[in-house]
Amino acid sequence: MSETKASRRWWALAVIATAQFMVIMDTSIVGVALPKMQAELGFAPGNLSWVFNAYVVAFGGLLLLGGRLSDLLGARRVFAAGWAVLLVGSLVAGLATGAGSELAGRAVQGVGAALIAPSALTLLMMLFGSNPRELTKAIALYGAAAPAGGTAGVFLGGVITEYLSWPWVFYLNIPIALVALAATPALMPRAEARSGSVDLFGALTVTIGLAAGVYAIVRAPEAGTASTVLVGALAVVLLVAFVAVQARRREPLMRLGIFRAPNLAAANLAQFLLGAAWIPMWFFLNLYLQQVLGLGAFPSGSALLPMTTLTMLGMIVVAPRVIAKAGPKRTLVGGLAVLTAGLAVLSLIRPTGSFWVDVLPGSLLAAGGMSLAFIPSLGIALSSARPEEGGLASGLVNTSYQIGSALGLAAMTAVAAANGADLLTDVVALTDGYSAAVAGAAVIAAAGAVLAAVTLRTPGVKAREKVLERP
Repeated sequence: MSETKASRRWWALAVIATAQFMVIMDTSIVGVALPKMQAELGFAPGNLSWVFNAYVVAFGGLLLLGGRLSDLLGARRVFAAGWAVLLVGSLVAGLATGAGSELAGRAVQGVGAALIAPSALTLLMMLFGSNPRELTKAIALYGAAAPAGGTAGVFLGGVITEYLSWPWVFYLNIPIALVALAATPALMPRAEARSGSVDLFGALTVTIGLAAGVYAIVRAPEAGTASTVLVGALAVVLLVAFVAVQARRREPLMRLGIFRAPNLAAANLAQFLLGAAWIPMWFFLNLYLQQVLGLGAFPSGSALLPMTTLTMLGMIVVAPRVIAKAGPKRTLVGGLAVLTAGLAVLSLIRPTGSFWVDVLPGSLLAAGGMSLAFIPSLGIALSSARPEEGGLASGLVNTSYQIGSALGLAAMTAVAAANGADLLTDVVALTDGYSAAVAGAAVIAAAGAVLAAVTLRTPGVKAREKVLERP
Protein backbone atom coordinates (compact mmCIF):
# COMPACT_ATOMS: atom_id res chain seq x y z
CA MET A 1 0.00 0.00 0.00
CA SER A 2 1.39 3.44 -0.92
CA GLU A 3 2.27 5.94 1.82
CA THR A 4 -0.41 8.30 0.50
CA LYS A 5 -3.15 5.69 0.80
CA ALA A 6 -1.95 4.65 4.27
CA SER A 7 -1.97 8.26 5.41
CA ARG A 8 -5.44 8.75 3.97
CA ARG A 9 -6.75 5.81 6.01
CA TRP A 10 -5.56 7.39 9.25
CA TRP A 11 -7.08 10.71 8.27
CA ALA A 12 -10.30 8.81 7.63
CA LEU A 13 -10.01 7.29 11.11
CA ALA A 14 -9.71 10.81 12.52
CA VAL A 15 -13.07 11.68 10.93
CA ILE A 16 -14.61 8.40 12.15
CA ALA A 17 -13.34 8.99 15.71
CA THR A 18 -14.71 12.53 15.51
CA ALA A 19 -18.10 11.03 14.68
CA GLN A 20 -17.99 8.86 17.80
CA PHE A 21 -16.79 11.87 19.80
CA MET A 22 -19.68 14.01 18.56
CA VAL A 23 -22.56 11.59 19.09
CA ILE A 24 -21.45 11.03 22.70
CA MET A 25 -20.68 14.70 23.30
CA ASP A 26 -24.21 15.59 22.22
CA THR A 27 -25.56 13.53 25.12
CA SER A 28 -23.41 15.30 27.73
CA ILE A 29 -23.00 18.86 26.46
CA VAL A 30 -26.59 19.82 27.32
CA GLY A 31 -26.27 18.89 31.00
CA VAL A 32 -24.75 22.11 32.27
CA ALA A 33 -27.06 24.19 30.04
CA LEU A 34 -30.27 22.60 31.34
CA PRO A 35 -31.15 25.16 34.05
CA LYS A 36 -30.86 28.09 31.62
CA MET A 37 -32.78 26.20 28.94
CA GLN A 38 -35.48 25.45 31.49
CA ALA A 39 -35.85 29.13 32.37
CA GLU A 40 -35.78 30.48 28.80
CA LEU A 41 -37.82 27.80 27.02
CA GLY A 42 -40.43 27.20 29.72
CA PHE A 43 -39.76 23.55 30.54
CA ALA A 44 -41.67 22.17 33.51
CA PRO A 45 -39.36 20.36 36.00
CA GLY A 46 -40.76 16.96 35.09
CA ASN A 47 -40.26 17.55 31.38
CA LEU A 48 -36.67 18.79 31.47
CA SER A 49 -35.26 15.27 31.11
CA TRP A 50 -36.77 15.17 27.60
CA VAL A 51 -33.97 17.45 26.39
CA PHE A 52 -31.80 14.38 26.97
CA ASN A 53 -34.38 11.69 26.24
CA ALA A 54 -35.56 13.08 22.89
CA TYR A 55 -32.02 12.60 21.58
CA VAL A 56 -31.38 9.25 23.23
CA VAL A 57 -34.74 7.69 22.29
CA ALA A 58 -34.28 8.57 18.61
CA PHE A 59 -30.62 7.53 18.73
CA GLY A 60 -31.16 4.22 20.51
CA GLY A 61 -34.42 3.33 18.79
CA LEU A 62 -33.06 3.85 15.26
CA LEU A 63 -29.54 2.42 15.63
CA LEU A 64 -30.55 -0.94 14.19
CA LEU A 65 -32.20 0.79 11.23
CA GLY A 66 -29.06 2.87 10.72
CA GLY A 67 -26.98 -0.30 10.59
CA ARG A 68 -29.34 -1.92 8.11
CA LEU A 69 -29.34 1.12 5.84
CA SER A 70 -25.55 1.18 6.01
CA ASP A 71 -25.44 -2.43 4.79
CA LEU A 72 -27.89 -1.81 1.95
CA LEU A 73 -27.07 1.70 0.73
CA GLY A 74 -23.36 1.78 1.50
CA ALA A 75 -21.71 3.01 4.70
CA ARG A 76 -20.26 6.14 3.10
CA ARG A 77 -23.64 7.37 1.88
CA VAL A 78 -25.32 6.76 5.22
CA PHE A 79 -22.40 8.33 7.11
CA ALA A 80 -22.70 11.52 5.04
CA ALA A 81 -26.50 11.53 5.37
CA GLY A 82 -26.17 11.24 9.13
CA TRP A 83 -23.94 14.31 9.33
CA ALA A 84 -26.40 16.28 7.21
CA VAL A 85 -29.31 15.29 9.47
CA LEU A 86 -27.29 16.10 12.59
CA LEU A 87 -26.48 19.53 11.15
CA VAL A 88 -30.17 20.27 10.54
CA GLY A 89 -31.18 19.05 14.00
CA SER A 90 -28.48 21.17 15.64
CA LEU A 91 -29.70 24.26 13.80
CA VAL A 92 -33.31 23.63 14.85
CA ALA A 93 -32.31 22.98 18.48
CA GLY A 94 -30.19 26.13 18.63
CA LEU A 95 -32.90 28.34 17.12
CA ALA A 96 -35.67 26.91 19.33
CA THR A 97 -37.94 29.43 21.01
CA GLY A 98 -40.00 26.96 23.02
CA ALA A 99 -39.93 23.48 24.52
CA GLY A 100 -41.62 21.83 21.51
CA SER A 101 -39.17 23.09 18.90
CA GLU A 102 -36.24 22.27 21.18
CA LEU A 103 -37.35 18.67 21.58
CA ALA A 104 -37.95 18.38 17.82
CA GLY A 105 -34.41 19.54 17.15
CA ARG A 106 -33.00 17.10 19.68
CA ALA A 107 -34.95 14.23 18.13
CA VAL A 108 -33.61 15.09 14.67
CA GLN A 109 -30.10 15.16 16.15
CA GLY A 110 -30.74 11.66 17.49
CA VAL A 111 -31.79 10.44 14.03
CA GLY A 112 -28.53 11.80 12.62
CA ALA A 113 -26.52 10.08 15.34
CA ALA A 114 -28.33 6.79 14.64
CA LEU A 115 -27.15 6.99 11.02
CA ILE A 116 -23.61 8.08 11.88
CA ALA A 117 -22.69 5.59 14.63
CA PRO A 118 -23.18 2.23 12.86
CA SER A 119 -21.88 3.44 9.49
CA ALA A 120 -18.76 4.86 11.19
CA LEU A 121 -17.92 1.46 12.68
CA THR A 122 -18.56 -0.23 9.33
CA LEU A 123 -16.21 2.21 7.60
CA LEU A 124 -13.56 1.54 10.24
CA MET A 125 -13.78 -2.20 9.56
CA MET A 126 -13.56 -1.59 5.81
CA LEU A 127 -10.41 0.49 6.26
CA PHE A 128 -8.53 -1.59 8.82
CA GLY A 129 -10.18 -5.03 8.91
CA SER A 130 -7.49 -6.69 6.78
CA ASN A 131 -4.70 -5.91 9.27
CA PRO A 132 -5.38 -7.23 12.81
CA ARG A 133 -2.66 -5.12 14.43
CA GLU A 134 -3.88 -1.90 12.83
CA LEU A 135 -7.49 -2.86 13.55
CA THR A 136 -6.78 -3.20 17.28
CA LYS A 137 -5.13 0.23 17.29
CA ALA A 138 -7.95 1.78 15.27
CA ILE A 139 -10.66 0.35 17.56
CA ALA A 140 -8.76 1.56 20.63
CA LEU A 141 -8.66 5.11 19.24
CA TYR A 142 -12.31 4.87 18.22
CA GLY A 143 -13.28 3.58 21.68
CA ALA A 144 -11.33 6.33 23.45
CA ALA A 145 -13.31 8.95 21.52
CA ALA A 146 -16.45 8.09 23.53
CA PRO A 147 -15.21 9.04 27.02
CA ALA A 148 -13.31 11.95 25.45
CA GLY A 149 -16.61 13.19 24.01
CA GLY A 150 -18.29 12.85 27.40
CA THR A 151 -15.50 14.78 29.09
CA ALA A 152 -15.40 17.51 26.45
CA GLY A 153 -19.19 17.83 26.48
CA VAL A 154 -19.33 18.53 30.20
CA PHE A 155 -16.52 21.10 30.08
CA LEU A 156 -17.50 22.77 26.79
CA GLY A 157 -21.13 22.94 27.93
CA GLY A 158 -20.02 24.94 30.95
CA VAL A 159 -17.73 27.26 28.99
CA ILE A 160 -20.27 27.91 26.22
CA THR A 161 -23.23 28.43 28.54
CA GLU A 162 -21.26 30.76 30.81
CA TYR A 163 -19.53 32.91 28.20
CA LEU A 164 -21.75 32.65 25.11
CA SER A 165 -25.29 31.29 25.47
CA TRP A 166 -26.92 27.87 25.58
CA PRO A 167 -27.83 27.71 21.82
CA TRP A 168 -24.12 27.48 21.05
CA VAL A 169 -23.95 24.01 22.58
CA PHE A 170 -25.87 23.02 19.42
CA TYR A 171 -24.31 25.44 16.95
CA LEU A 172 -20.92 23.90 17.77
CA ASN A 173 -21.94 20.84 15.74
CA ILE A 174 -22.49 22.79 12.53
CA PRO A 175 -18.88 23.60 11.48
CA ILE A 176 -17.74 20.11 12.49
CA ALA A 177 -20.53 18.56 10.40
CA LEU A 178 -19.57 20.70 7.41
CA VAL A 179 -15.92 19.60 7.64
CA ALA A 180 -16.97 15.94 7.94
CA LEU A 181 -19.27 16.26 4.90
CA ALA A 182 -16.47 17.84 2.86
CA ALA A 183 -13.93 15.17 3.88
CA THR A 184 -16.12 12.08 3.49
CA PRO A 185 -16.02 11.72 -0.35
CA ALA A 186 -12.21 11.94 -0.45
CA LEU A 187 -11.37 9.81 2.58
CA MET A 188 -14.01 7.14 2.99
CA PRO A 189 -14.11 3.90 0.98
CA ARG A 190 -17.01 3.32 -1.39
CA ALA A 191 -19.34 0.38 -1.05
CA GLU A 192 -21.82 -0.61 -3.69
CA ALA A 193 -25.48 -0.64 -2.75
CA ARG A 194 -27.00 -4.11 -2.58
CA SER A 195 -30.52 -5.42 -2.76
CA GLY A 196 -32.53 -6.13 0.33
CA SER A 197 -35.53 -4.94 2.30
CA VAL A 198 -35.69 -2.35 5.07
CA ASP A 199 -37.91 -3.12 8.03
CA LEU A 200 -39.39 0.35 8.51
CA PHE A 201 -42.31 -1.03 10.49
CA GLY A 202 -39.93 -2.66 12.94
CA ALA A 203 -37.91 0.55 13.29
CA LEU A 204 -41.05 2.61 13.92
CA THR A 205 -42.54 0.19 16.45
CA VAL A 206 -39.39 -0.05 18.56
CA THR A 207 -38.78 3.72 18.51
CA ILE A 208 -42.38 4.76 19.22
CA GLY A 209 -42.73 1.99 21.79
CA LEU A 210 -39.63 3.18 23.59
CA ALA A 211 -40.81 6.81 23.49
CA ALA A 212 -44.21 5.79 24.87
CA GLY A 213 -42.57 3.83 27.68
CA VAL A 214 -40.36 6.77 28.64
CA TYR A 215 -43.33 9.15 28.49
CA ALA A 216 -45.43 6.91 30.72
CA ILE A 217 -42.69 6.71 33.34
CA VAL A 218 -41.85 10.43 33.31
CA ARG A 219 -45.48 11.59 33.43
CA ALA A 220 -46.71 9.00 35.91
CA PRO A 221 -46.63 11.27 39.00
CA GLU A 222 -48.88 13.93 37.43
CA ALA A 223 -50.78 12.17 34.63
CA GLY A 224 -52.79 9.84 36.85
CA THR A 225 -53.12 6.07 36.91
CA ALA A 226 -55.47 5.66 33.94
CA SER A 227 -53.39 7.77 31.54
CA THR A 228 -50.14 6.14 32.65
CA VAL A 229 -51.54 2.62 32.25
CA LEU A 230 -52.92 3.46 28.79
CA VAL A 231 -49.65 4.86 27.46
CA GLY A 232 -47.66 2.10 29.17
CA ALA A 233 -49.89 -0.52 27.56
CA LEU A 234 -49.32 1.10 24.16
CA ALA A 235 -45.58 0.85 24.75
CA VAL A 236 -45.82 -2.84 25.62
CA VAL A 237 -48.00 -3.60 22.58
CA LEU A 238 -45.59 -1.83 20.22
CA LEU A 239 -42.50 -3.51 21.65
CA VAL A 240 -44.19 -6.93 21.52
CA ALA A 241 -45.15 -6.20 17.91
CA PHE A 242 -41.51 -5.37 17.18
CA VAL A 243 -40.34 -8.72 18.55
CA ALA A 244 -43.09 -10.56 16.62
CA VAL A 245 -42.12 -8.84 13.37
CA GLN A 246 -38.44 -9.65 13.89
CA ALA A 247 -39.28 -13.31 14.45
CA ARG A 248 -41.18 -13.55 11.14
CA ARG A 249 -39.26 -11.36 8.71
CA ARG A 250 -36.76 -12.92 6.35
CA GLU A 251 -34.45 -9.91 6.72
CA PRO A 252 -35.16 -8.46 10.18
CA LEU A 253 -33.47 -5.50 11.80
CA MET A 254 -32.54 -7.81 14.66
CA ARG A 255 -32.14 -11.56 14.25
CA LEU A 256 -33.56 -12.90 17.51
CA GLY A 257 -31.43 -16.03 17.33
CA ILE A 258 -28.34 -13.97 18.06
CA PHE A 259 -29.31 -13.94 21.74
CA ARG A 260 -28.57 -17.66 21.91
CA ALA A 261 -24.87 -16.79 21.75
CA PRO A 262 -23.35 -17.39 25.21
CA ASN A 263 -23.03 -14.23 27.30
CA LEU A 264 -24.43 -11.89 24.65
CA ALA A 265 -27.79 -11.36 26.33
CA ALA A 266 -26.15 -11.07 29.77
CA ALA A 267 -23.61 -8.49 28.53
CA ASN A 268 -26.37 -6.45 26.87
CA LEU A 269 -28.35 -6.54 30.12
CA ALA A 270 -25.27 -5.25 31.94
CA GLN A 271 -24.92 -2.39 29.44
CA PHE A 272 -28.64 -1.60 29.80
CA LEU A 273 -28.41 -1.36 33.60
CA LEU A 274 -25.11 0.51 33.41
CA GLY A 275 -26.73 3.23 31.31
CA ALA A 276 -29.80 3.23 33.56
CA ALA A 277 -27.61 3.91 36.61
CA TRP A 278 -24.94 6.22 35.19
CA ILE A 279 -27.00 8.74 33.21
CA PRO A 280 -29.45 9.65 36.04
CA MET A 281 -26.47 10.27 38.34
CA TRP A 282 -24.84 12.57 35.79
CA PHE A 283 -28.14 14.37 35.07
CA PHE A 284 -29.12 15.09 38.68
CA LEU A 285 -25.58 15.90 39.77
CA ASN A 286 -25.58 18.70 37.17
CA LEU A 287 -28.81 20.07 38.63
CA TYR A 288 -27.61 19.74 42.23
CA LEU A 289 -24.44 21.71 41.49
CA GLN A 290 -26.37 24.61 39.96
CA GLN A 291 -29.76 24.68 41.64
CA VAL A 292 -28.71 23.72 45.18
CA LEU A 293 -25.02 24.64 45.52
CA GLY A 294 -25.55 27.72 43.35
CA LEU A 295 -22.61 27.17 40.98
CA GLY A 296 -22.65 28.91 37.60
CA ALA A 297 -22.49 27.02 34.32
CA PHE A 298 -18.70 27.16 33.96
CA PRO A 299 -17.87 26.20 37.58
CA SER A 300 -20.46 23.41 37.35
CA GLY A 301 -18.90 21.99 34.18
CA SER A 302 -15.44 22.28 35.74
CA ALA A 303 -16.66 20.49 38.87
CA LEU A 304 -17.50 17.41 36.79
CA LEU A 305 -14.16 17.34 34.97
CA PRO A 306 -12.38 15.19 37.59
CA MET A 307 -15.10 12.53 37.29
CA THR A 308 -15.20 12.49 33.50
CA THR A 309 -11.42 12.62 33.15
CA LEU A 310 -10.99 9.70 35.54
CA THR A 311 -13.61 7.76 33.58
CA MET A 312 -11.69 8.27 30.34
CA LEU A 313 -8.31 7.37 31.83
CA GLY A 314 -9.79 4.37 33.58
CA MET A 315 -11.27 3.02 30.35
CA ILE A 316 -8.08 3.50 28.33
CA VAL A 317 -5.36 2.68 30.87
CA VAL A 318 -6.72 0.81 33.88
CA ALA A 319 -9.58 -1.41 32.65
CA PRO A 320 -7.56 -3.40 30.05
CA ARG A 321 -4.91 -4.23 32.68
CA VAL A 322 -7.49 -5.29 35.25
CA ILE A 323 -9.27 -7.44 32.67
CA ALA A 324 -5.97 -9.12 31.79
CA LYS A 325 -5.40 -10.06 35.44
CA ALA A 326 -8.89 -10.68 36.81
CA GLY A 327 -10.86 -11.55 33.68
CA PRO A 328 -13.79 -9.65 32.13
CA LYS A 329 -16.52 -11.10 34.36
CA ARG A 330 -14.84 -10.24 37.66
CA THR A 331 -13.88 -6.80 36.35
CA LEU A 332 -17.46 -6.12 35.26
CA VAL A 333 -19.03 -7.30 38.53
CA GLY A 334 -16.43 -5.42 40.57
CA GLY A 335 -16.92 -2.27 38.51
CA LEU A 336 -20.68 -2.33 39.06
CA ALA A 337 -20.12 -2.86 42.79
CA VAL A 338 -17.77 0.15 42.94
CA LEU A 339 -20.27 2.21 40.93
CA THR A 340 -22.97 1.23 43.45
CA ALA A 341 -20.79 2.43 46.31
CA GLY A 342 -20.08 5.73 44.55
CA LEU A 343 -23.77 6.36 43.90
CA ALA A 344 -24.61 5.50 47.51
CA VAL A 345 -22.11 8.14 48.67
CA LEU A 346 -23.54 10.70 46.24
CA SER A 347 -27.07 10.01 47.49
CA LEU A 348 -26.00 11.61 50.82
CA ILE A 349 -25.90 15.11 49.27
CA ARG A 350 -27.05 17.92 51.60
CA PRO A 351 -28.88 21.22 51.00
CA THR A 352 -25.97 23.01 52.70
CA GLY A 353 -23.32 20.78 51.19
CA SER A 354 -20.15 21.54 49.27
CA PHE A 355 -18.39 20.22 46.17
CA TRP A 356 -15.42 18.89 48.15
CA VAL A 357 -17.49 16.86 50.61
CA ASP A 358 -20.77 16.03 48.86
CA VAL A 359 -19.70 15.67 45.21
CA LEU A 360 -16.02 14.95 44.62
CA PRO A 361 -15.49 11.74 46.68
CA GLY A 362 -18.62 9.97 45.46
CA SER A 363 -18.19 11.11 41.85
CA LEU A 364 -14.61 9.81 41.69
CA LEU A 365 -15.68 6.48 43.18
CA ALA A 366 -18.53 6.24 40.65
CA ALA A 367 -16.15 7.13 37.82
CA GLY A 368 -13.81 4.33 38.81
CA GLY A 369 -16.69 1.86 38.80
CA MET A 370 -17.99 3.04 35.45
CA SER A 371 -14.59 2.71 33.78
CA LEU A 372 -14.15 -0.83 35.10
CA ALA A 373 -17.67 -1.98 34.14
CA PHE A 374 -18.10 -0.41 30.70
CA ILE A 375 -15.16 -1.91 28.81
CA PRO A 376 -15.66 -5.60 29.78
CA SER A 377 -19.43 -5.51 29.24
CA LEU A 378 -18.92 -3.96 25.80
CA GLY A 379 -16.12 -6.36 24.94
CA ILE A 380 -18.06 -9.45 26.06
CA ALA A 381 -21.08 -8.37 24.00
CA LEU A 382 -18.99 -7.85 20.85
CA SER A 383 -16.88 -10.99 21.23
CA SER A 384 -19.85 -13.27 21.96
CA ALA A 385 -21.39 -12.98 18.50
CA ARG A 386 -20.28 -14.79 15.37
CA PRO A 387 -17.75 -12.77 13.30
CA GLU A 388 -20.27 -12.24 10.50
CA GLU A 389 -22.71 -10.71 13.01
CA GLY A 390 -20.26 -8.30 14.59
CA GLY A 391 -22.16 -5.32 13.17
CA LEU A 392 -25.45 -6.52 14.63
CA ALA A 393 -23.78 -7.16 17.98
CA SER A 394 -22.35 -3.64 17.94
CA GLY A 395 -25.76 -2.17 17.16
CA LEU A 396 -27.40 -4.20 19.91
CA VAL A 397 -24.98 -3.22 22.65
CA ASN A 398 -25.17 0.45 21.68
CA THR A 399 -28.95 0.21 21.64
CA SER A 400 -29.00 -1.48 25.06
CA TYR A 401 -26.97 1.29 26.63
CA GLN A 402 -28.97 4.11 25.03
CA ILE A 403 -32.35 2.56 25.88
CA GLY A 404 -31.19 1.86 29.42
CA SER A 405 -30.11 5.50 29.70
CA ALA A 406 -33.50 6.77 28.54
CA LEU A 407 -35.61 4.46 30.71
CA GLY A 408 -33.36 4.86 33.75
CA LEU A 409 -33.49 8.63 33.52
CA ALA A 410 -37.26 8.55 33.01
CA ALA A 411 -37.75 6.37 36.08
CA MET A 412 -35.42 8.41 38.28
CA THR A 413 -37.02 11.66 37.08
CA ALA A 414 -40.33 10.29 38.36
CA VAL A 415 -38.66 9.32 41.66
CA ALA A 416 -37.13 12.79 42.01
CA ALA A 417 -40.45 14.51 41.31
CA ALA A 418 -42.27 12.28 43.82
CA ASN A 419 -39.73 13.27 46.47
CA GLY A 420 -39.93 17.04 46.01
CA ALA A 421 -37.72 17.93 43.04
CA ASP A 422 -40.61 19.73 41.33
CA LEU A 423 -40.46 22.49 43.99
CA LEU A 424 -37.83 24.68 42.34
CA THR A 425 -37.72 27.35 45.06
CA ASP A 426 -37.13 24.94 47.94
CA VAL A 427 -33.52 23.72 48.05
CA VAL A 428 -34.34 21.18 50.76
CA ALA A 429 -37.05 19.60 48.60
CA LEU A 430 -34.77 19.72 45.54
CA THR A 431 -32.02 17.97 47.44
CA ASP A 432 -34.41 15.32 48.74
CA GLY A 433 -35.60 14.63 45.20
CA TYR A 434 -32.12 14.49 43.69
CA SER A 435 -30.87 12.33 46.55
CA ALA A 436 -33.73 9.85 46.05
CA ALA A 437 -32.99 9.67 42.31
CA VAL A 438 -29.30 8.93 42.86
CA ALA A 439 -30.17 6.35 45.51
CA GLY A 440 -32.46 4.72 42.95
CA ALA A 441 -29.58 4.67 40.48
CA ALA A 442 -27.47 2.91 43.13
CA VAL A 443 -30.13 0.20 43.40
CA ILE A 444 -30.02 -0.26 39.62
CA ALA A 445 -26.23 -0.59 39.65
CA ALA A 446 -26.40 -3.11 42.51
CA ALA A 447 -28.95 -5.15 40.56
CA GLY A 448 -26.59 -5.06 37.58
CA ALA A 449 -23.73 -6.42 39.69
CA VAL A 450 -25.85 -9.29 41.03
CA LEU A 451 -27.30 -10.20 37.63
CA ALA A 452 -23.88 -10.07 35.95
CA ALA A 453 -22.44 -12.35 38.62
CA VAL A 454 -25.28 -14.84 38.15
CA THR A 455 -25.79 -14.80 34.38
CA LEU A 456 -22.32 -14.34 32.87
CA ARG A 457 -20.22 -17.37 32.15
CA THR A 458 -16.51 -17.05 32.80
CA PRO A 459 -14.84 -16.59 29.39
CA GLY A 460 -11.86 -18.73 28.52
CA VAL A 461 -8.44 -17.42 27.57
CA LYS A 462 -9.32 -16.87 23.89
CA ALA A 463 -12.51 -14.99 24.79
CA ARG A 464 -10.55 -12.86 27.25
CA GLU A 465 -8.10 -11.94 24.49
CA LYS A 466 -11.01 -10.99 22.19
CA VAL A 467 -12.44 -8.70 24.88
CA LEU A 468 -9.10 -6.93 25.18
CA GLU A 469 -8.80 -6.57 21.42
CA ARG A 470 -12.25 -4.96 21.04
CA PRO A 471 -12.48 -2.20 23.65
